[in-house]
Amino acid sequence: MTTGTSNQAGQAAQADPAGPAEPTQERLRRWRLVLGGEEADGTGCRLSGQDAAMDGALTALYGKGDGQSRASRDRSAGLGASAPSVARWLGDIRTYFPSSVVQVMQRDAIDRLGLSTLLLEPEMLEAVEADVHLVGTLLSLNKAMPETTKETARAVVRKVVEDLEKRLATRTRATLTGALDRSARINRPRHHDIDWNRTIAANLKHYLPEYRTIVPERLVGYGRASQSVKKEVVLCIDQSGSMAASVVYASVFGAVLASMRSITTRLVVFDTAVVDLTDQLDDPVDVLFGTQLGGGTDINRALAYCQSQITRPAETVVVLISDLYEGGIRNEMLKRVAAMKASGVQFVTLLALSDEGAPAYDREHASALAALGAPAFACTPDLFPDVMAAAIEKRPLPIPETA
Repeated sequence: MTTGTSNQAGQAAQADPAGPAEPTQERLRRWRLVLGGEEADGTGCRLSGQDAAMDGALTALYGKGDGQSRASRDRSAGLGASAPSVARWLGDIRTYFPSSVVQVMQRDAIDRLGLSTLLLEPEMLEAVEADVHLVGTLLSLNKAMPETTKETARAVVRKVVEDLEKRLATRTRATLTGALDRSARINRPRHHDIDWNRTIAANLKHYLPEYRTIVPERLVGYGRASQSVKKEVVLCIDQSGSMAASVVYASVFGAVLASMRSITTRLVVFDTAVVDLTDQLDDPVDVLFGTQLGGGTDINRALAYCQSQITRPAETVVVLISDLYEGGIRNEMLKRVAAMKASGVQFVTLLALSDEGAPAYDREHASALAALGAPAFACTPDLFPDVMAAAIEKRPLPIPETA
């Protein structure tokens, strides 16, 4: 905003003090908060009270770039000095801004001001607004975390995981239970169990033109999944640093799937090594702290391990969650996917399992997988139950249009 524009706005306010003065002053106040003050902002607006405190919180984070005045740098110098000062700043932003904005500011503070080391301090963790991205940061720092902080970090992670389970578990169980029931077809169904679409398709040759109807000789019905295991699901998760949010969501979904008696679930994480965390699925927090975010990627090695664990290919769904930046043997990776599909495995490739929008990914590998009949696409947590239901029923996946 230029000085001339600001002066024109001020003159307009003076010309009609009974009308536009108050809206104009509000616009100037907002521009002052956006521009950050000092002589160059051109608003001539002074802040006081809560506005001044809000401005101080914003300046502490966004006022450290080149070109800022010495006064502005001095105002922001305290943010990175110690864990208590960060905790106070976190308390301030939670007072002045809504939760969604607080989470964005926290991520910006970690990236812009190098606050990762301060996440190792219990005082800061107790003040933080926990979200999926913070959990990813904590997991990446897990090995460097002192013992005095680990319990606090686990409490933060558990809060996020419990919130996600409340949001996702009920719908996931309901959707997949229905899919399991429908996948168990029977040929002598009771009337209310008849699958009319499949029954009509199976009896089209018995159409009677004179009566314009079909006389079904064979009924196809929905079964009711028994308590024995009907389907096997293998979640194969890339734990490279860029996949942090996907690791969090996949771990929660893995625990939900493992709680369903009609599904046996295996959870495998990988970078250049492969770790099977299936025995920890009863607690997704243990799963998350069993990961090690960062490092390289060897998808081929991970798929080789998953392939070795498959005993009932026709009843197995393999979900690869990866951005497909392969550091292993590309051709072998593709051969393994082709072999699994040929054996009857339902293979799903998710470029991301998160709400973060379109991810960066290896387009060449994605195209190669699509050519094998395993299209790769990004999936939100809300869509994941529908994707799994389609895979269990062996019908086309609900691929988002933006994939």
